[in-house]
Amino acid sequence: MKKPSDFIEYLQSTKNLSSKTLSAYQSDLKQFYAYEKEILNPDICKFISHLRNELKLNDTSIRRKIITLKNYYAFLADNGAVASSPFVKLKFRFKQERKLPKTLSVSEISRLLRCFDVDYTSLSRFAQREYVRDAALIDLLISTGIRIGEAAAIKLEDIIPSEHTVLIHGKGRKQRLIYISSPVTWNRLTALFKSQSKSNANYLFTNRYNAPISIYGIESIYKKYVIKAQINQKSTPHYLRHTFATNLLANGADLRSVQEILGHASVATTQIYTEVTTNRKKQVLKKYNYRNKL
Repeated sequence: MKKPSDFIEYLQSTKNLSSKTLSAYQSDLKQFYAYEKEILNPDICKFISHLRNELKLNDTSIRRKIITLKNYYAFLADNGAVASSPFVKLKFRFKQERKLPKTLSVSEISRLLRCFDVDYTSLSRFAQREYVRDAALIDLLISTGIRIGEAAAIKLEDIIPSEHTVLIHGKGRKQRLIYISSPVTWNRLTALFKSQSKSNANYLFTNRYNAPISIYGIESIYKKYVIKAQINQKSTPHYLRHTFATNLLANGADLRSVQEILGHASVATTQIYTEVTTNRKKQVLKKYNYRNKL
């Protein structure tokens, strides 16, 4: 009988999956094994009912677990461990609420950036180093809409000075080049790049011990400046990604280009941002709505 560890090993060697995705698969299977005693002849419907009614999981989480189990039993069937997958005759449908991405206003972004419009030369050496890093980090997130995990993974070798571009290592180990269009952002990035080069660091963003910064470290830095700028206290760094995408579309960028810039696998993921770009809707309604003339 093939074990969950065999399945994870198979995914690791044959699929281009991130460690985070593999960990999610592992967690889902562990939960399933803890509940289901008849692994070779499982009651999938009963397990799904358990997830929904007893654990109160939302549809998104349940759907992910179904995908995990569907792939697992396909693996078992391919290896002769089961005669056929229990999912062959099962179909699940979910009504998933489509939540609009949360954004910051342009004025809030301006207030966030103004936190770095100070003379930092009078600060201590450590404070100066921290300021240069924070200014480059926050500005880069605002200017490019990259994920915080992608920012944390940037190495010095990923910076291409002659092209004003940065190589981004995205989800699914997919790489993309991001052009830094703002001169201010590029100058801040260059200042950090030079500073890190002198300290023999491999990564662009590091902590006080010169180790690569974690996503939790980035969230902590963002929170610090959110408080300082006195903007939406509930916002997270991901709001910057949403704000970036929404404003690109509102200012006339095409959906396909925004998809590539954000590193989305499907244009359907990017399409959600069109729902919050109200500028065009306002223009159309002001100009063409018959009610305006009645």
